Amino acid sequence: MRRAGLWIGVVLVAVVILAALLSLVWTPYNPLQVQPTQVLRPAGWPHLLGTDGFGIDILSRLLIGARTTVYVGVVAVSLAALGGVPLGVLAGMRGGWVSEIVLRVSDILYAFARVARAATLIVMTQDYILAARASGTSRWTTSVRHVLPNIAAVLGVQASVSFGIAILAEAALSYLGLATPPPTPTWGRMLHDAQTYIFTSPVQALWPGLAIALSVLGLNLLGDGLRDHLDPRLREAA
Repeated sequence: MRRAGLWIGVVLVAVVILAALLSLVWTPYNPLQVQPTQVLRPAGWPHLLGTDGFGIDILSRLLIGARTTVYVGVVAVSLAALGGVPLGVLAGMRGGWVSEIVLRVSDILYAFARVARAATLIVMTQDYILAARASGTSRWTTSVRHVLPNIAAVLGVQASVSFGIAILAEAALSYLGLATPPPTPTWGRMLHDAQTYIFTSPVQALWPGLAIALSVLGLNLLGDGLRDHLDPRLREAA
């Protein structure tokens, strides 16, 4: 079941990424072109998922929305990881006043610094770390060779969770009109536009809502699966 969850997560995340990449080179229709004669067309040919209240092809908007979603998630998680992971490892290895300063800074970078610090503290109690210290291995080499590989599972889970949170945050802000400026299609803005037709054409809200839900589900399953696969203790328990 754990392996099945991992593969389901991989497939769902891969679909989102492939949709984002596909949107860079092709969409069925122009996702910005209003077509008054094609308003609220049902799913079928040639509009596979139908059209919205402006006559714009929904599939085309979903593809562009996937690109925005992946971009926002990658940027948010990368910035948090680049700042939080080194600080967390440093705090876990040095301790003392350095750790206290990092804890205060982590109130800003929060999740990655705290997760990395907690995992590093556990790794630092292991015998192989003591052996590395006794052999004169530098802190930098110890962190690269021993600490980071052993906290990778925890960081992978945190990255997937943070990516999902970023997707939800972007969708919520777009729904409120506070994120990516129009006319760029986003899944949150598609939900906002669909509320006008919630009783006459509820499928308008179905597609972007389903895209958001499956993306977050895929990331959570992927994170849990990576944790189970990379953590040797969980593999032994299985």
